[in-house]
Amino acid sequence: MNRNYYIDLAVKGLKMPIGTDLILSEKPNHTEVPYNGKLLGEVMIESAYRFKTPLAFPLMDLKVEKTWLAAMLGISNENALTFQFEENPSSEALNKVKEGVAENRFLTKRIQANCAAIKHVAQNSSLIPVGMSIGPFSMMTTLLKDPIIPVYMAASGMTASNDPDIGTVETALEMAITIILKSIKMQLESGAKAICVCEPAANNVFISPTQLEEGSDIFDRYVINYNKKVRKLLADYDADLIFHDCGELTDKMVLKFNELDPAILSLGSSRTLWEDAKLIQKNTVIFGNLPTKKFYSDKDITKEQVRALSASILENMNKTNHPFILASECDVLSVPGVTPTIIEKVNAMLSV
Repeated sequence: MNRNYYIDLAVKGLKMPIGTDLILSEKPNHTEVPYNGKLLGEVMIESAYRFKTPLAFPLMDLKVEKTWLAAMLGISNENALTFQFEENPSSEALNKVKEGVAENRFLTKRIQANCAAIKHVAQNSSLIPVGMSIGPFSMMTTLLKDPIIPVYMAASGMTASNDPDIGTVETALEMAITIILKSIKMQLESGAKAICVCEPAANNVFISPTQLEEGSDIFDRYVINYNKKVRKLLADYDADLIFHDCGELTDKMVLKFNELDPAILSLGSSRTLWEDAKLIQKNTVIFGNLPTKKFYSDKDITKEQVRALSASILENMNKTNHPFILASECDVLSVPGVTPTIIEKVNAMLSV
């Protein structure tokens, strides 16, 4: 797509949440919808229309690709989300994943529903269908019991020959990128015009800021380079990257995201966006970053405070002359019993 499309949305003052989960929660069959492409597509359309945005986002479900990986490795559905590698997977296991991806084996209901939902949006609305995927680094962190230490050791110059846990990290990254690229390709071929790649684990908890300041290239090797493979696939399909990272970041990490050339960069509420505007290239729209994870509680933030904070962010961002969309810091999850309160605060954000 033409990158100016997103800049034009920003110039026109678009405000939006990633709010598909909120609308889903209103449905009496909300537990069934994520497994039915047509119904999920209808919720995506309804969410976009309700919040007056041309971008139709799916659920920010970052378990989809891991569940597919588990199925390929013969892990039961009950254990799919909790399994982790005890040791470095064998080359046979990695090849099994690569072959399974190439031959579309063990496709889960969620993967199929996501693709069918995107196709439904593309065929039944004028909205921009957006796909969704976990990022490779973030997926890797879900596959190890303790990824922090081997990532630290790799950043210090050690290799898999020195520490087998580094080998586990790197094999897990290879499995992750294999699954992710296939998941994204399927969504693109279903009609997605942009993909939201979520890398919340690419942050200063899993990657040492001190090591980065000392010159380590670990952020390039484990985060940027793998996401560049995603970016290339999107370029091949003339689709856009919406890069999302709501983790705790350093300025150097934010600067590195320019190398991915995202159409939209979505950052968490811990970042000061008008300061980040100095770090981010001008043709990338900054997206965010109201603390929507706190919207469920009036003790954390009231409706009036949402309005005031929204106005403050808009005022400060207008001074930067950087294209900006006022939005949620992440997907706005429904919370049983207080979903109406959350929606009120979303509406407060949209009314500023």
